[in-house]
Amino acid sequence: MSERMICQNIRVSGVVQGVGFRPFVWRLARELGLAGWVRNDSRGVEIEVHGAAAQVRHLIARLEQDAPPLARVNSVIARDVATAHNGQGFVIIDSRSGRAATMIGHDTTVCRDCLMEMFDPGSRRWRYAFTNCTNCGPRYTISRGLPYDRVRTSLRTFPMCPRCQGEYRRPDDRRFHAEANCCPKCGPQLFLLDGEGHRLPEDAVAGAVDLLRAGKIVAIKGLGGFHLACDARNAVAVARLRERKQRDEKPFVVMVANAPSAAPFVQMGIGEPGLLTLPTRPAILLRKRSQCDEALPGVAPGLAWLGVMLPYTPLQFLLFHEAAKRPAGVGWLERAQDLVLVMTSANPGGEPLVIGNSEALLRLYGLADAFLMHDRDIVTRCDDSVARITTGGLQFIRRARGYTPRAIKLPLSGPSVLAVGGWFKNTVCVTRGDEAFVSQHIGDLDNAAVCDFLDDTVAQMVKLLGVEPTIVAHDLHPDFYSTRFAAEFAQQRRLPLLGVQHHHAHAAAVLAEHGMQGSTLALSLDGVGTGSDGAAWGGELLSVDGARFERLGHLVPLTLPGGDRAANEPWRMAAAALHRIGRTSEISERFASQAAASAVTQMLSADIHCPPTSSMGRMFDAAAGLLGIKAVMAYEGQAAMLMEGLAQRYGDILPLDQGWRIDQGRLDLLPLLAVLADEKNAERGAALFHATVVAAITDWVRVLAPGTRAVVGSGGCFLNQVLVRGLRARLGAQGVQIIEARQVPPNDGGLSVGQAWVALQHLLGR
Repeated sequence: MSERMICQNIRVSGVVQGVGFRPFVWRLARELGLAGWVRNDSRGVEIEVHGAAAQVRHLIARLEQDAPPLARVNSVIARDVATAHNGQGFVIIDSRSGRAATMIGHDTTVCRDCLMEMFDPGSRRWRYAFTNCTNCGPRYTISRGLPYDRVRTSLRTFPMCPRCQGEYRRPDDRRFHAEANCCPKCGPQLFLLDGEGHRLPEDAVAGAVDLLRAGKIVAIKGLGGFHLACDARNAVAVARLRERKQRDEKPFVVMVANAPSAAPFVQMGIGEPGLLTLPTRPAILLRKRSQCDEALPGVAPGLAWLGVMLPYTPLQFLLFHEAAKRPAGVGWLERAQDLVLVMTSANPGGEPLVIGNSEALLRLYGLADAFLMHDRDIVTRCDDSVARITTGGLQFIRRARGYTPRAIKLPLSGPSVLAVGGWFKNTVCVTRGDEAFVSQHIGDLDNAAVCDFLDDTVAQMVKLLGVEPTIVAHDLHPDFYSTRFAAEFAQQRRLPLLGVQHHHAHAAAVLAEHGMQGSTLALSLDGVGTGSDGAAWGGELLSVDGARFERLGHLVPLTLPGGDRAANEPWRMAAAALHRIGRTSEISERFASQAAASAVTQMLSADIHCPPTSSMGRMFDAAAGLLGIKAVMAYEGQAAMLMEGLAQRYGDILPLDQGWRIDQGRLDLLPLLAVLADEKNAERGAALFHATVVAAITDWVRVLAPGTRAVVGSGGCFLNQVLVRGLRARLGAQGVQIIEARQVPPNDGGLSVGQAWVALQHLLGR
């Protein structure tokens, strides 16, 4: 008896465009002897299949189980339809547009198969800087819309040659329907320009490597923007880059050919080499070896960690290939290579990344000595992601290239929400159904260009997702550009606005990604955020329940002498601590090198322009100022990062006995600061500060929430590994688990997700 024949329409949603999904379906259907078709549309991938019922069921099961490596299948929904397919085979048909319900895939590193072609002297793609296939390469940064087809990418202006067309149409080729397929004959081309924009005659890659070896700064066009690169071993070149970029002390990321090339500079623990080789290629913070600063002078001064990144574009691989003298094959990539490059974002003055060729020549004039460019447009600006490994796995410091626009699955589905984040490390978030889509890192909203970038990013995400937001969520601070943008966006569309308290949003971001609902205890420790009372919060113990929260406790406030200026000058916070412990008379002499020392003494004595803050970040600053670690910061969070490194170097120490007090829910760290005021050993003081803060917070949780079994940890202080390791161990010993951010950073880069989660629950009446 012959098996029953059926015809079904199958819809696959998720990241299923630009990842080789249609060719995968084609091969699978052919293997199973099924007839029908597959196509992209704005909702994902649509399949119509006709054949034996068992084989159709087998195909449906394998769509998710055997999906291509870059795909992310959210759902596979099948329904019976009338037999409409009259052909005998299975084909890929033209895409269909419409209202979006899918999303473009993320950018990924060039795959090994493509590298083998690039480094094979007999291949037609020998040393070709735009080699890619369905398993690798750019997606998000070259896409203009959905469905994902070549005509909607920046490859549109590069018609495929007959050989590339043959690969594109041959089902057994890994470039079957690879929309960005190209070769030296038909694809984009490299060129090298001098600092004035004149084309140089030599081979572009070889010329760039020669310039880098000679100590020059080269602007290199990447996937989501330009980098400024120099030889990381050359102290003069690094210093020149710092001077030109006006980046006196902030650490640089370095790029090396492979993990063995990083070994002389950093220690790699369990799992860290694997993080370096992730297809998404984030920069990974790794612990420095003692000789690192001598070998790479000026790259990451004073810090215990170095950001390390491996090549991810064909062009970046070609730079290391050239430095290795063009070896054939890929074996050289297994061996340590000498070249180490600083690769820092080309964003002068804190502005958005440079992405266009003409823009680069204008905005990077005087910063770069040469430009290594190409003629493939970057459609979407997207910075490098930065992460580190923790006990729970990867933790983001900045989430961007390789992870945007991956969706975060939410435990609830509802109307679309737009959330616009905060001031620092801004991101925006748009929800669609039960998915939250977080933008790439936008940056600090302190100049017009970054604000314009926020505007453009919101417009692009709403368009790509095909949604109309029903509510706009924002921070409570009235003067943030993001708050003003939210008000204008909502007014134009007659939408409701929802202000979300900063630390509530921090906690909610972690709850959202972990799918946690119901009342939860949350620690939110960061630099500053506007409280529901208008004050500056930042050291909070909250009870969070959906769209509501209760402030159970907070740090006993310190004053901010001079207001916001104190957030950048730890000596001022140290002065505030001295004033609190009755040693105001010491301020002028102790900080005699600071011109404002006498004025700050008067401010504190008269309580003029000294608003209070419960910020944990400012407690770190006060400790750093008292210990003489950093008087004035060159970049946000520098004092705390230096403190973390010193504590790491010193090692374990017992917490200060009676170093804190708890009164009416308020945690007072003044006894600890009083001891640090007389501590002469900065390393010991930093270790004592961390150990005592850990013990104090653990006690605080025990007193205010006895019997709790889990606490959410959020805010920028949860990037401090000495602090977090201590909390995990000490709270864990009391049976309390810390739930931490994983899919977004714990700092303000994740704020928009929390705002969106609160707004969604507000809409649903939770």
